Amino acid sequence: MFNIGAGEFIILGVLALLIFGPDQLPKAAGQLGRLLRQLRRLADNAKTDIQQGLGPEFKDFDVQDLNPKRFVQKHFWEAEDDDDDLRRPAPQLNGKRPPFDTEAT
Repeated sequence: MFNIGAGEFIILGVLALLIFGPDQLPKAAGQLGRLLRQLRRLADNAKTDIQQGLGPEFKDFDVQDLNPKRFVQKHFWEAEDDDDDLRRPAPQLNGKRPPFDTEAT
């Protein structure tokens, strides 16, 4: 989710120490941990309620499918993978595949 390196992590720790102080930092960290647990539990309960409310015909429904990026991937790109008739063999040059540049767009 986040890409935080060691340097950024140390800077965040020093900032937290300066903002909260050495005596309040453990309490703030504990409160943050409890808040994150409550948010995760709330999200899991909402997901379960939605899945139960939809009924058995939507048993394979995934809430992540509502993400627009995931929706496009699922309905446009994965459908192509399912159709073996639409696949074309890779072009061959003298029995070898042509070079492929992974950085090209």
